[in-house]
Amino acid sequence: MSECVTEGLDQRRDELRDWAARALVSGHDQLSVPPLQETLHLRPLSGDAGFRRYFRTDTSPSLIAVDSPPQRTNPSRFVALADYLRRNGIHTPLVIAADVERGYMLLEDLGDTQLLRELDEDSVAGLYAEVMNELLCLQQIKRAEGLFPPYDRALLHMEMRLLPEWLVGKLLQRDISDAEDQMLERTFAHLLDSASAQPQVLVHRDYHSRNLMLRDGESPGVVDFQDAVWGPVTYDLASLLRDCYIRWPREQVENWALTYRAIATDAGVIPEVSAETFLRWFDWMGLQRHFKVLGLFPRLYLRDGKHGYLPDLPLVIRYTVEVCERYPELSPFADWFRGEILPLLEQQDWYRDYRTAGERQAVTTE
Repeated sequence: MSECVTEGLDQRRDELRDWAARALVSGHDQLSVPPLQETLHLRPLSGDAGFRRYFRTDTSPSLIAVDSPPQRTNPSRFVALADYLRRNGIHTPLVIAADVERGYMLLEDLGDTQLLRELDEDSVAGLYAEVMNELLCLQQIKRAEGLFPPYDRALLHMEMRLLPEWLVGKLLQRDISDAEDQMLERTFAHLLDSASAQPQVLVHRDYHSRNLMLRDGESPGVVDFQDAVWGPVTYDLASLLRDCYIRWPREQVENWALTYRAIATDAGVIPEVSAETFLRWFDWMGLQRHFKVLGLFPRLYLRDGKHGYLPDLPLVIRYTVEVCERYPELSPFADWFRGEILPLLEQQDWYRDYRTAGERQAVTTE
């Protein structure tokens, strides 16, 4: 990161601290706030894959101060979504104060207990039941006019094109032939047709174990919701059960997916569909997401200097190949990826480190 960019970030951090101190002193007497704004301290927290930065305040209770640059993010949408989801029973962080023009926010602190940290073979059944119930609540929310853009074919297709552009072209420095591109487009079309055939609901778009916060005796906290859209019913379920950061045996995942199908049918979220149809929706929707991730994580590394995502790609690659090999329509992609792309990936340092250390994911019993 260049020196001028670093200086700009430091200036925004200082401005955020001063703004947060003024907001707290002027409007929140119930908090224990240092008497002088210079004594308010912000401790940096790990951020998401976007351009926001997060800091924990030294108030009591602590809060989360957010630097959300308006030229790169949409703070007003974040505030509107947080409010709408809370009013509909989803525990998103309460917005304590916001300056959307400058991109500064103070949020409720939902703690550090990510679902991912608590998952193991003993806890997973109960915890997944809890967060799938929360997902059902999310999917029962009615569409607000203008708040949730459609997760349509154009957007889904654009996401999948990240794979040839960023994984193959820019990370691996390999050209895509016309024949290969046609094969990719045929594969993408299958997934787009499947997504279009599904009931359309509110989609969080990153409903996974790092964005669900466990809180003693209360419903899970839900974060990173700012890109929510209106789209296919299996998208968030696939994000959760085919998580990029932890893996469970296929039979167990399919049982969970079919359990969700049953409760979502009873709730009127989806019509009666066969188990085969639902699992196909689920598999192909998860594949669309993993195609996106196979391009997104290299982009985060190459364009944005975020180095922590590449080591999570091997699990995504495994999901991708396994699903494609189960469906004849997708086998040309599987053959191409195994024959042409995987050998190049295996030469990457991050992939070799993964293979040397064994699978990094917490649970794999297959």
